[in-house]
Amino acid sequence: MNAAMLERSKVDAFADRIVDALNKAALIQMLSLGHRTGLFDTMAELPPSTSPEIARAANLHERYVREWLGAMVVSGIVDYSPRERTYYLPREHAVCLSRQSPMENLAVLAQYIPLLGTVEDDIVRCFKHGGGVPYASFRRFHEVMAEDSGQSVLRALKDYILPLVPGLASRLDKGIDVLDIGCGRGRIMNSLARTFPNSRFRGYDISDEAIDFANKEAAVNGSTNIHFTVQDVASFDDEDAFDLITAFDAIHDQAYPDVVLRNIHRALRFKGVFLMQDIQAHSHVDGNLDHPIGTLLYTISCMHCMTVSLSANGMGLGAVWGEQTALRMLDEAGFKNVRIEKLKHDIQNQFYIMTK
Repeated sequence: MNAAMLERSKVDAFADRIVDALNKAALIQMLSLGHRTGLFDTMAELPPSTSPEIARAANLHERYVREWLGAMVVSGIVDYSPRERTYYLPREHAVCLSRQSPMENLAVLAQYIPLLGTVEDDIVRCFKHGGGVPYASFRRFHEVMAEDSGQSVLRALKDYILPLVPGLASRLDKGIDVLDIGCGRGRIMNSLARTFPNSRFRGYDISDEAIDFANKEAAVNGSTNIHFTVQDVASFDDEDAFDLITAFDAIHDQAYPDVVLRNIHRALRFKGVFLMQDIQAHSHVDGNLDHPIGTLLYTISCMHCMTVSLSANGMGLGAVWGEQTALRMLDEAGFKNVRIEKLKHDIQNQFYIMTK
């Protein structure tokens, strides 16, 4: 490369962009820490306070809290008074970062980046030798995913998602058989089981840890109309068994999504409904240039969704498989009339609705 031929202003502008990205990446790590330690929740309730006061209120070690506060101040998340040496989380910021938020807590999403960083060495190995990284290597994945879906799906379930299928709530109230594919810790199905006691619910997931958690929560709830089973959904053979099958952000992770979709079609009864939530994206990268979270989606896909599929010698679709590929695969599985719905508040997902 001939340095003399480079346009210096373009080099400087790009370098500034990378430095800005490094700062923002560091901020994401600190947002995750603030969420996990409960600091945002604590500060959301406090007036301007000193570092020792904040540490005592949060029951944390002051020296760590003070260093974390430094990152929060220079990034513009927390206000600082030099005279009083007090820190304050503006209420407009707290509403986006605390568990008490009536909106979506964005600090929950920050956890994905440090979580994915724990498998970076394994991903580097895959770049060199192929293969993939299995679910078991991702510590806290189901915990974070359950917290995320608790916001994005559970909060929207009654008022936004169920109404996408006319008459579905009424059918659930009367009593139908429901299956959730890739149910994780089962928060969605457990919520539905409590809301619709006349219906019968099942959840399938490949994770022993997630299924154990889901069954324990069902027992605590006293729900007798639900059961969760460890099951590879590429091999389940139910036929004409369910009136409603759901898959929330799960199909693109599968090793053999084509097989899973055919299994779902077979398992549905006549006039049964398949409700699939998945990533809102185009199947070709040039169609995602203006996607508001495109970089995040491709990153999560590379370091989780794609690699867990490849670890099982699967297709490795990835999170950004896109609408065009999804529609083709649904058609090949037997779903001929697919309706796509989007929710105004959700820039990440869309809903595919099919009736057998």
